[in-house]
Amino acid sequence: MVEKVLLTDEAAEWLRRLTGMHGPLMFHQSGGCCDGSSPMCYPDGEFRTGAADVHLGDLVVEGVQKPIGFWMSANQYEYWKHTQLTVDVVKGRGSGFSVEAPEGIRFLIRSRLFTDQESAELGLL
Repeated sequence: MVEKVLLTDEAAEWLRRLTGMHGPLMFHQSGGCCDGSSPMCYPDGEFRTGAADVHLGDLVVEGVQKPIGFWMSANQYEYWKHTQLTVDVVKGRGSGFSVEAPEGIRFLIRSRLFTDQESAELGLL
């Protein structure tokens, strides 16, 4: 099965640490400008999702009991639906309310277009 969202090993390590500090987590990828276009990590349920959001999948992190849901605004998803996203982490502080902000790191998205075969499996063609 083709995954819409993946995770680097370094991001998984940070998610283990952050889960230990904040409990279960979730991501929301908005379509805003500046850091508003970065994936924001919140305590699970703190960011309310609804009909204007698409659930891309759940990140399973070894050592974290509950999978970490990844959501994106529906408007942004229209631009990104042909793209596989990978959550990564870099040094530096972003702005916003993401739980990693005080830790001197920030999550970011790396992406690649799905192949024609993957797009067909996902029903995008």
